[in-house]
Amino acid sequence: MSKPTIVTMPGDGIGKTVLAQAKRVLGAVGFEGRYVEAEIGWEAFAKGGEPLPQRTIDLLTEHGVGLLGPVTTRRRHEGLTALESQPSEGQASAAGPGYYYPTIELRQRLNLQVRVRPCRTFAGNPLNFIRRTSDEGFEEPPIDVVVFRQSTEGLYSGVEWTNPPTAVREALETHEKMAAFAEVPSEELVIACRICAKQACRYVCEKAFAHAKEHGYQSVTLCDMPLVIRQSAGMLEQAARDVATDYPDIPLRLTDIDTQMMWLTHNPEDQGVIIAGSTFGDIVSDGFVGLVGGQGFTAAANLGPDCAIFEPSHGPNPTLGSQEPSMANPIAMILAACLMLDHLGEGELATRIRSAIAEVVEEGKVRTYDMLKLRGRPEELSQGAVSCDEMTDAIIDRLWPGAA
Repeated sequence: MSKPTIVTMPGDGIGKTVLAQAKRVLGAVGFEGRYVEAEIGWEAFAKGGEPLPQRTIDLLTEHGVGLLGPVTTRRRHEGLTALESQPSEGQASAAGPGYYYPTIELRQRLNLQVRVRPCRTFAGNPLNFIRRTSDEGFEEPPIDVVVFRQSTEGLYSGVEWTNPPTAVREALETHEKMAAFAEVPSEELVIACRICAKQACRYVCEKAFAHAKEHGYQSVTLCDMPLVIRQSAGMLEQAARDVATDYPDIPLRLTDIDTQMMWLTHNPEDQGVIIAGSTFGDIVSDGFVGLVGGQGFTAAANLGPDCAIFEPSHGPNPTLGSQEPSMANPIAMILAACLMLDHLGEGELATRIRSAIAEVVEEGKVRTYDMLKLRGRPEELSQGAVSCDEMTDAIIDRLWPGAA
Protein backbone atom coordinates (compact mmCIF):
# COMPACT_ATOMS: atom_id res chain seq x y z
CA MET A 1 0.00 0.00 0.00
CA SER A 2 1.44 3.41 -0.99
CA LYS A 3 2.15 5.98 1.66
CA PRO A 4 -0.52 8.70 1.84
CA THR A 5 0.55 12.29 1.29
CA ILE A 6 -0.56 14.66 4.03
CA VAL A 7 -0.71 18.39 3.39
CA THR A 8 0.49 19.99 6.62
CA MET A 9 -0.53 23.59 7.30
CA PRO A 10 1.10 24.88 10.51
CA GLY A 11 -0.92 28.10 10.47
CA ASP A 12 0.08 30.68 13.06
CA GLY A 13 1.38 31.05 16.61
CA ILE A 14 1.84 27.67 18.27
CA GLY A 15 0.87 25.91 15.03
CA LYS A 16 4.40 24.93 14.03
CA THR A 17 5.12 23.66 17.53
CA VAL A 18 2.05 21.50 18.07
CA LEU A 19 1.98 20.18 14.51
CA ALA A 20 5.56 19.00 14.94
CA GLN A 21 4.52 17.17 18.12
CA ALA A 22 1.65 15.44 16.30
CA LYS A 23 4.06 14.26 13.61
CA ARG A 24 6.38 12.92 16.32
CA VAL A 25 3.53 10.84 17.76
CA LEU A 26 2.44 9.65 14.32
CA GLY A 27 5.97 8.45 13.67
CA ALA A 28 6.22 6.78 17.07
CA VAL A 29 3.03 4.77 16.53
CA GLY A 30 4.28 3.53 13.17
CA PHE A 31 2.29 5.65 10.74
CA GLU A 32 4.09 5.98 7.43
CA GLY A 33 3.10 9.04 5.47
CA ARG A 34 4.67 11.67 3.26
CA TYR A 35 4.29 15.28 4.34
CA VAL A 36 4.16 18.36 2.14
CA GLU A 37 3.83 21.77 3.79
CA ALA A 38 1.49 24.56 2.70
CA GLU A 39 0.69 28.05 3.99
CA ILE A 40 -2.47 29.48 5.48
CA GLY A 41 -3.36 32.26 7.90
CA TRP A 42 -1.86 35.50 9.10
CA GLU A 43 1.75 34.62 8.35
CA ALA A 44 0.81 33.70 4.77
CA PHE A 45 -1.07 36.99 4.44
CA ALA A 46 1.81 39.05 5.84
CA LYS A 47 4.21 37.39 3.43
CA GLY A 48 2.22 37.40 0.22
CA GLY A 49 -1.08 39.18 0.76
CA GLU A 50 -3.25 36.04 0.74
CA PRO A 51 -4.46 34.23 3.87
CA LEU A 52 -5.33 31.24 1.66
CA PRO A 53 -2.87 30.94 -1.27
CA GLN A 54 -3.97 29.08 -4.37
CA ARG A 55 -1.01 26.70 -3.99
CA THR A 56 -2.53 25.45 -0.72
CA ILE A 57 -5.86 24.77 -2.41
CA ASP A 58 -4.07 22.99 -5.25
CA LEU A 59 -2.14 20.71 -2.91
CA LEU A 60 -5.25 19.80 -0.94
CA THR A 61 -7.17 19.14 -4.15
CA GLU A 62 -4.37 16.88 -5.35
CA HIS A 63 -3.81 14.87 -2.17
CA GLY A 64 -7.19 15.06 -0.43
CA VAL A 65 -5.95 15.03 3.19
CA GLY A 66 -4.77 17.93 5.33
CA LEU A 67 -3.52 18.44 8.87
CA LEU A 68 -4.17 22.04 9.87
CA GLY A 69 -2.72 23.99 12.78
CA PRO A 70 -4.49 26.94 14.47
CA VAL A 71 -5.11 30.04 12.36
CA THR A 72 -5.32 33.71 13.34
CA THR A 73 -8.83 35.16 13.51
CA ARG A 74 -8.00 38.88 13.14
CA ARG A 75 -10.79 41.04 11.83
CA ARG A 76 -10.07 42.94 8.63
CA HIS A 77 -9.37 46.30 10.26
CA GLU A 78 -7.12 44.64 12.83
CA GLY A 79 -5.16 43.03 10.03
CA LEU A 80 -4.66 46.33 8.24
CA THR A 81 -3.58 48.07 11.44
CA ALA A 82 -1.08 45.33 12.22
CA LEU A 83 0.44 45.51 8.74
CA GLU A 84 0.73 49.28 8.89
CA SER A 85 2.52 49.12 12.24
CA GLN A 86 4.89 46.31 11.24
CA PRO A 87 5.97 46.87 7.61
CA SER A 88 8.65 44.62 6.20
CA GLU A 89 10.16 43.80 2.84
CA GLY A 90 7.84 41.73 0.70
CA GLN A 91 4.92 42.23 3.08
CA ALA A 92 1.37 42.71 1.84
CA SER A 93 0.18 46.26 1.36
CA ALA A 94 -2.38 47.65 3.76
CA ALA A 95 -4.09 49.12 0.71
CA GLY A 96 -5.12 45.61 -0.28
CA PRO A 97 -8.35 43.82 0.63
CA GLY A 98 -7.22 43.09 4.18
CA TYR A 99 -6.95 39.94 6.22
CA TYR A 100 -9.90 37.58 6.54
CA TYR A 101 -10.28 34.38 8.54
CA PRO A 102 -9.47 31.81 5.83
CA THR A 103 -10.81 28.54 7.23
CA ILE A 104 -14.44 29.15 6.21
CA GLU A 105 -13.32 29.92 2.65
CA LEU A 106 -11.14 26.80 2.80
CA ARG A 107 -14.20 24.69 3.61
CA GLN A 108 -16.30 26.33 0.92
CA ARG A 109 -13.72 26.05 -1.86
CA LEU A 110 -13.01 22.39 -1.08
CA ASN A 111 -16.67 21.55 -0.40
CA LEU A 112 -15.95 20.48 3.18
CA GLN A 113 -19.63 20.52 4.09
CA VAL A 114 -19.48 18.73 7.44
CA ARG A 115 -17.48 19.63 10.53
CA VAL A 116 -17.25 16.87 13.13
CA ARG A 117 -16.15 17.63 16.68
CA PRO A 118 -15.90 14.73 19.14
CA CYS A 119 -16.06 15.88 22.78
CA ARG A 120 -14.90 13.13 25.15
CA THR A 121 -13.63 13.29 28.70
CA PHE A 122 -10.29 11.85 29.73
CA ALA A 123 -10.69 10.47 33.24
CA GLY A 124 -8.53 12.33 35.72
CA ASN A 125 -8.38 15.59 33.80
CA PRO A 126 -8.70 18.29 36.48
CA LEU A 127 -10.54 20.48 33.95
CA ASN A 128 -13.43 18.03 33.46
CA PHE A 129 -16.97 19.03 34.37
CA ILE A 130 -18.17 17.86 37.78
CA ARG A 131 -21.54 18.27 39.51
CA ARG A 132 -22.97 17.94 42.98
CA THR A 133 -24.87 14.77 43.87
CA SER A 134 -27.98 14.43 46.03
CA ASP A 135 -25.88 13.30 49.02
CA GLU A 136 -23.80 16.52 48.85
CA GLY A 137 -20.91 14.74 47.16
CA PHE A 138 -19.53 15.25 43.66
CA GLU A 139 -19.47 13.18 40.51
CA GLU A 140 -17.67 13.45 37.19
CA PRO A 141 -19.97 12.20 34.40
CA PRO A 142 -18.22 10.51 31.46
CA ILE A 143 -19.05 12.56 28.36
CA ASP A 144 -18.89 11.20 24.83
CA VAL A 145 -20.62 13.56 22.40
CA VAL A 146 -19.97 14.03 18.69
CA VAL A 147 -21.33 17.20 17.07
CA PHE A 148 -21.96 17.16 13.32
CA ARG A 149 -22.56 20.60 11.89
CA GLN A 150 -23.11 21.90 8.39
CA SER A 151 -20.13 24.23 7.98
CA THR A 152 -20.40 25.92 4.56
CA GLU A 153 -23.94 27.30 4.52
CA GLY A 154 -26.40 28.98 6.89
CA LEU A 155 -25.12 32.27 8.28
CA TYR A 156 -21.60 31.09 7.45
CA SER A 157 -22.32 31.28 3.73
CA GLY A 158 -21.01 34.85 3.88
CA VAL A 159 -23.88 36.39 1.91
CA GLU A 160 -24.38 39.71 3.68
CA TRP A 161 -24.45 43.42 3.01
CA THR A 162 -23.84 46.63 4.89
CA ASN A 163 -25.98 49.31 3.20
CA PRO A 164 -27.65 46.76 0.90
CA PRO A 165 -27.90 47.69 -2.77
CA THR A 166 -31.26 48.77 -4.13
CA ALA A 167 -31.88 45.49 -5.96
CA VAL A 168 -31.28 43.47 -2.80
CA ARG A 169 -33.52 45.68 -0.71
CA GLU A 170 -36.33 45.67 -3.25
CA ALA A 171 -36.20 41.88 -3.47
CA LEU A 172 -36.34 41.49 0.28
CA GLU A 173 -39.21 43.95 0.59
CA THR A 174 -41.41 41.48 -1.27
CA HIS A 175 -41.49 39.62 2.05
CA GLU A 176 -44.13 40.91 4.45
CA LYS A 177 -41.77 40.85 7.45
CA MET A 178 -39.60 43.54 5.85
CA ALA A 179 -42.39 46.04 6.50
CA ALA A 180 -40.94 46.51 9.99
CA PHE A 181 -37.83 48.04 8.41
CA ALA A 182 -39.55 50.17 5.77
CA GLU A 183 -38.54 53.46 7.39
CA VAL A 184 -34.91 52.45 8.09
CA PRO A 185 -32.45 54.02 5.60
CA SER A 186 -30.36 51.45 3.72
CA GLU A 187 -27.14 52.97 5.03
CA GLU A 188 -28.31 52.03 8.52
CA LEU A 189 -29.08 48.42 7.61
CA VAL A 190 -27.02 45.24 7.70
CA ILE A 191 -28.49 42.13 6.11
CA ALA A 192 -27.13 38.59 6.53
CA CYS A 193 -28.70 35.57 4.86
CA ARG A 194 -29.11 32.10 6.34
CA ILE A 195 -28.89 30.01 3.19
CA CYS A 196 -29.53 26.27 3.31
CA ALA A 197 -29.60 23.74 0.48
CA LYS A 198 -31.51 20.48 0.69
CA GLN A 199 -28.54 18.39 -0.47
CA ALA A 200 -26.24 19.88 2.16
CA CYS A 201 -28.80 19.32 4.92
CA ARG A 202 -29.18 15.69 3.92
CA TYR A 203 -25.41 15.17 3.64
CA VAL A 204 -24.69 16.22 7.24
CA CYS A 205 -27.58 14.07 8.49
CA GLU A 206 -26.33 11.04 6.57
CA LYS A 207 -22.85 11.45 8.03
CA ALA A 208 -24.25 11.79 11.56
CA PHE A 209 -26.52 8.74 11.45
CA ALA A 210 -23.86 6.59 9.80
CA HIS A 211 -21.40 7.54 12.55
CA ALA A 212 -23.96 6.79 15.26
CA LYS A 213 -24.60 3.33 13.83
CA GLU A 214 -20.92 2.51 13.31
CA HIS A 215 -19.88 3.53 16.82
CA GLY A 216 -22.91 2.36 18.78
CA TYR A 217 -24.45 5.67 19.83
CA GLN A 218 -28.00 5.29 21.12
CA SER A 219 -29.53 8.45 19.67
CA VAL A 220 -29.16 11.36 17.27
CA THR A 221 -30.33 14.83 18.33
CA LEU A 222 -31.17 17.65 15.91
CA CYS A 223 -30.42 20.99 17.55
CA ASP A 224 -31.82 24.13 15.89
CA MET A 225 -34.54 26.77 16.34
CA PRO A 226 -37.53 25.58 14.27
CA LEU A 227 -40.16 27.69 16.05
CA VAL A 228 -38.36 30.93 15.12
CA ILE A 229 -36.29 30.23 11.98
CA ARG A 230 -38.97 28.08 10.47
CA GLN A 231 -38.01 27.64 6.84
CA SER A 232 -34.30 26.83 7.09
CA ALA A 233 -34.65 24.89 10.35
CA GLY A 234 -37.59 23.08 8.84
CA MET A 235 -35.52 21.95 5.88
CA LEU A 236 -32.83 20.55 8.16
CA GLU A 237 -35.43 18.82 10.33
CA GLN A 238 -37.10 17.22 7.32
CA ALA A 239 -33.72 15.98 6.08
CA ALA A 240 -33.04 14.44 9.48
CA ARG A 241 -36.45 12.76 9.54
CA ASP A 242 -35.93 11.38 6.05
CA VAL A 243 -32.50 9.94 6.86
CA ALA A 244 -33.75 8.57 10.19
CA THR A 245 -36.08 6.20 8.34
CA ASP A 246 -33.00 4.30 7.19
CA TYR A 247 -31.92 3.84 10.83
CA PRO A 248 -35.02 2.56 12.68
CA ASP A 249 -32.96 1.48 15.71
CA ILE A 250 -31.57 4.98 16.33
CA PRO A 251 -34.17 7.43 17.66
CA LEU A 252 -34.13 11.01 16.40
CA ARG A 253 -34.54 13.65 19.10
CA LEU A 254 -35.38 17.31 18.48
CA THR A 255 -34.22 20.18 20.67
CA ASP A 256 -33.97 23.97 20.46
CA ILE A 257 -30.49 25.47 20.74
CA ASP A 258 -31.43 27.64 23.74
CA THR A 259 -32.95 24.67 25.58
CA GLN A 260 -29.95 22.52 24.70
CA MET A 261 -27.58 25.07 26.19
CA MET A 262 -29.75 25.51 29.29
CA TRP A 263 -29.67 21.76 29.94
CA LEU A 264 -26.07 21.30 28.82
CA THR A 265 -24.81 20.42 32.30
CA HIS A 266 -27.88 18.47 33.40
CA ASN A 267 -27.18 15.19 31.65
CA PRO A 268 -24.28 15.58 29.20
CA GLU A 269 -23.45 11.89 29.56
CA ASP A 270 -26.80 10.98 27.96
CA GLN A 271 -26.11 12.91 24.76
CA GLY A 272 -24.77 11.05 21.76
CA VAL A 273 -24.56 12.39 18.23
CA ILE A 274 -25.83 15.93 17.64
CA ILE A 275 -26.69 17.52 14.27
CA ALA A 276 -26.83 21.29 13.88
CA GLY A 277 -26.46 24.04 11.31
CA SER A 278 -23.36 26.18 11.01
CA THR A 279 -23.99 28.79 13.74
CA PHE A 280 -25.84 26.69 16.31
CA GLY A 281 -23.42 23.81 15.76
CA ASP A 282 -20.55 26.13 16.57
CA ILE A 283 -22.27 27.18 19.79
CA VAL A 284 -23.29 23.76 21.07
CA SER A 285 -19.95 22.14 20.23
CA ASP A 286 -18.05 24.84 22.13
CA GLY A 287 -20.40 24.26 25.05
CA PHE A 288 -19.45 20.59 25.19
CA VAL A 289 -15.76 21.43 24.68
CA GLY A 290 -15.93 23.39 27.92
CA LEU A 291 -17.21 20.30 29.74
CA VAL A 292 -14.41 17.98 28.62
CA GLY A 293 -11.38 20.09 29.54
CA GLY A 294 -11.44 22.95 27.07
CA GLN A 295 -9.89 23.55 23.69
CA GLY A 296 -6.64 21.84 24.58
CA PHE A 297 -8.44 18.48 24.57
CA THR A 298 -10.62 18.56 21.46
CA ALA A 299 -10.11 18.44 17.71
CA ALA A 300 -12.31 18.57 14.62
CA ALA A 301 -12.62 16.96 11.21
CA ASN A 302 -13.76 18.89 8.13
CA LEU A 303 -15.22 16.41 5.67
CA GLY A 304 -16.25 16.61 2.04
CA PRO A 305 -16.70 14.17 -0.83
CA ASP A 306 -13.12 14.63 -2.10
CA CYS A 307 -11.09 16.10 0.75
CA ALA A 308 -10.76 15.96 4.54
CA ILE A 309 -8.88 18.34 6.84
CA PHE A 310 -8.20 17.80 10.54
CA GLU A 311 -7.39 20.46 13.12
CA PRO A 312 -7.29 21.25 16.86
CA SER A 313 -10.10 23.30 18.35
CA HIS A 314 -7.87 25.98 19.86
CA GLY A 315 -6.46 29.19 18.44
CA PRO A 316 -2.85 30.15 17.63
CA ASN A 317 -1.98 31.80 20.97
CA PRO A 318 0.99 33.85 19.70
CA THR A 319 2.33 34.38 23.24
CA LEU A 320 2.86 30.66 23.69
CA GLY A 321 4.15 30.42 20.13
CA SER A 322 7.12 32.69 20.83
CA GLN A 323 8.29 30.86 23.96
CA GLU A 324 11.30 28.67 24.47
CA PRO A 325 10.53 26.10 25.65
CA SER A 326 6.94 26.19 24.45
CA MET A 327 4.33 25.63 27.13
CA ALA A 328 1.57 24.81 24.62
CA ASN A 329 -0.64 21.80 25.20
CA PRO A 330 -0.12 19.47 22.19
CA ILE A 331 -2.99 17.08 22.96
CA ALA A 332 -5.63 18.71 20.75
CA MET A 333 -3.31 18.64 17.74
CA ILE A 334 -2.43 15.01 18.45
CA LEU A 335 -6.15 14.21 18.64
CA ALA A 336 -6.56 15.89 15.24
CA ALA A 337 -3.95 13.47 13.93
CA CYS A 338 -6.00 10.63 15.43
CA LEU A 339 -9.07 11.78 13.50
CA MET A 340 -6.92 11.75 10.38
CA LEU A 341 -5.84 8.19 11.11
CA ASP A 342 -9.48 7.15 11.49
CA HIS A 343 -10.22 8.69 8.11
CA LEU A 344 -7.29 6.88 6.49
CA GLY A 345 -8.39 3.50 7.79
CA GLU A 346 -5.74 3.41 10.51
CA GLY A 347 -8.18 3.21 13.40
CA GLU A 348 -6.01 0.82 15.43
CA LEU A 349 -3.17 3.34 15.45
CA ALA A 350 -5.57 6.11 16.46
CA THR A 351 -6.90 3.97 19.33
CA ARG A 352 -3.38 3.32 20.58
CA ILE A 353 -2.60 7.04 20.66
CA ARG A 354 -5.86 7.94 22.40
CA SER A 355 -5.21 5.21 24.98
CA ALA A 356 -1.73 6.58 25.59
CA ILE A 357 -3.13 10.08 26.12
CA ALA A 358 -5.79 8.70 28.47
CA GLU A 359 -3.15 6.90 30.55
CA VAL A 360 -0.97 10.00 30.87
CA VAL A 361 -3.91 12.20 31.85
CA GLU A 362 -5.36 9.73 34.34
CA GLU A 363 -2.00 9.12 36.02
CA GLY A 364 -1.70 12.86 36.62
CA LYS A 365 2.08 13.05 36.91
CA VAL A 366 2.50 15.03 33.70
CA ARG A 367 0.29 18.08 33.28
CA THR A 368 0.42 21.07 30.97
CA TYR A 369 -0.07 24.61 32.25
CA ASP A 370 -3.81 24.67 31.42
CA MET A 371 -4.41 21.47 33.40
CA LEU A 372 -2.90 23.25 36.40
CA LYS A 373 -4.86 26.45 35.69
CA LEU A 374 -1.69 28.47 35.16
CA ARG A 375 -0.96 31.14 32.56
CA GLY A 376 1.49 29.29 30.34
CA ARG A 377 4.83 30.87 31.16
CA PRO A 378 8.20 29.04 31.17
CA GLU A 379 8.75 29.87 34.85
CA GLU A 380 5.73 27.67 35.60
CA LEU A 381 7.90 24.64 34.90
CA SER A 382 9.03 25.05 38.51
CA GLN A 383 5.36 24.90 39.61
CA GLY A 384 4.78 21.45 38.15
CA ALA A 385 3.75 22.30 34.58
CA VAL A 386 5.47 20.48 31.72
CA SER A 387 6.50 21.86 28.35
CA CYS A 388 4.95 20.92 25.02
CA ASP A 389 7.88 18.58 24.29
CA GLU A 390 7.60 16.90 27.68
CA MET A 391 3.88 16.15 27.31
CA THR A 392 4.57 14.59 23.92
CA ASP A 393 7.47 12.60 25.41
CA ALA A 394 5.11 11.19 28.05
CA ILE A 395 2.57 10.13 25.42
CA ILE A 396 5.23 8.48 23.26
CA ASP A 397 6.63 6.71 26.29
CA ARG A 398 3.21 5.10 26.79
CA LEU A 399 3.32 3.89 23.19
CA TRP A 400 6.87 2.58 23.41
CA PRO A 401 8.39 2.77 26.92
CA GLY A 402 11.76 4.46 26.68
CA ALA A 403 11.26 5.59 23.06
CA ALA A 404 10.87 9.30 23.81
